[in-house]
Amino acid sequence: MSMQTRSGGIGTRARAIGLAAVRGFGLALVTLPGALLGFVLTVVSLALVPIGIGLVTTPWVLTGVRAFADWRRVLAAEWGGVRIPSAYRPVARDANPWTRTFGLLRDPATWRDLRWLPVDMTAGFVTALLPAVFVLYPLEGLAVAAGLWRPLAASGGYWYGFVRVADQASALAAGALGIALLALAPLAPRLLTVHFRLTRTVLGAGQGELAERVRVLTETRRDAVDTSAAELRRIERDLHDGAQARLVAMGMDLGTIEVLLDKDPAQAKRLLAQARQSSVDALAELRDLVRGIHPPVLAERGLGDAVRALALRLPVATEVSVELGERADAPVESAAYFAVSEILTNAVKHADADRIWIDLHQVEGMLRITVTDNGRGGAVVAAGSGLAGVERRLGTFDGVLAVSSPAGGPTMVTMEIPCV
Repeated sequence: MSMQTRSGGIGTRARAIGLAAVRGFGLALVTLPGALLGFVLTVVSLALVPIGIGLVTTPWVLTGVRAFADWRRVLAAEWGGVRIPSAYRPVARDANPWTRTFGLLRDPATWRDLRWLPVDMTAGFVTALLPAVFVLYPLEGLAVAAGLWRPLAASGGYWYGFVRVADQASALAAGALGIALLALAPLAPRLLTVHFRLTRTVLGAGQGELAERVRVLTETRRDAVDTSAAELRRIERDLHDGAQARLVAMGMDLGTIEVLLDKDPAQAKRLLAQARQSSVDALAELRDLVRGIHPPVLAERGLGDAVRALALRLPVATEVSVELGERADAPVESAAYFAVSEILTNAVKHADADRIWIDLHQVEGMLRITVTDNGRGGAVVAAGSGLAGVERRLGTFDGVLAVSSPAGGPTMVTMEIPCV
């Protein structure tokens, strides 16, 4: 049994090392061109501000940089368990170019992003590539030692690291170097974590920016209070115009029935049937109202089953994957449920998708939800949009929303909320 346990532990560790190498290699392929492109476009766009062209291009460029940074925040949380909060100031999308440009430039988070891009294309690139180097590059050295050196040497010589391979002896030296590098392979997961911690160091709000974080949280809580007040007014209006009106009418019908009971029993019977139907309608309206406030399935069976029930009512084929441990606090579950509902509504109405995937899982006290559709893409978090409302709802709980939606799709919306 101990041998099986040991072999299972070795297999798990080997998978973790291999996964870190593949993820690091993929990050390295994206990090250098993505950060370089974002930095160059930003510098050029800012240089064109004095002649007016930059006023138009800068908001688009900085929005792209923010999307790139938010995507890295999501990867840091999912791959490295490193949470990097986002604290961007909201900017009205329908504002004039001057207001939008200088609104973005006055945001400390914008300059944090711009400081991060050079770090990401240098130290970030190296720390992302090293896990792949320690795992994949040694395989080449072993292949060279096994005989690959012959065609390589015949083509004019070959360098493996700092070893020039020209004969069997130098090929064996390359193999020895490969083995030495392979001995460092267990460091791959830690190096990937170092990459994400470096990202957090530059992208995350520091001590001097604590006031900015407090400001963002204050705004989100003010939005929550306004939303709650609007919701109370809606409930009051629905009760007054719906169930209350039906109950008043039913009371009047019952009064009429008392008068007609002896004089016109047939008419009294018809009014009695009408009153019974009014009571059924009033009860249905009350149930719909309560379901809109807090769905019964959410209270009784939890977020996973509530989202599954939500998916069953969609006209689009939807797959739901749930890996949740203990239930989150009721307000968190409610916020997550209505956020998923809003995102699904947007996907059905605007994305023209024929398939949706929902993934819910819980890691280290954080609830992470991903909603992906294969629609036409182009979704943005803009003022007045459904996604902006979702972002405000999650911000109340110090949650994060990240949207990846290139033109042509697919669209992936990722949410992360503390469970408590």
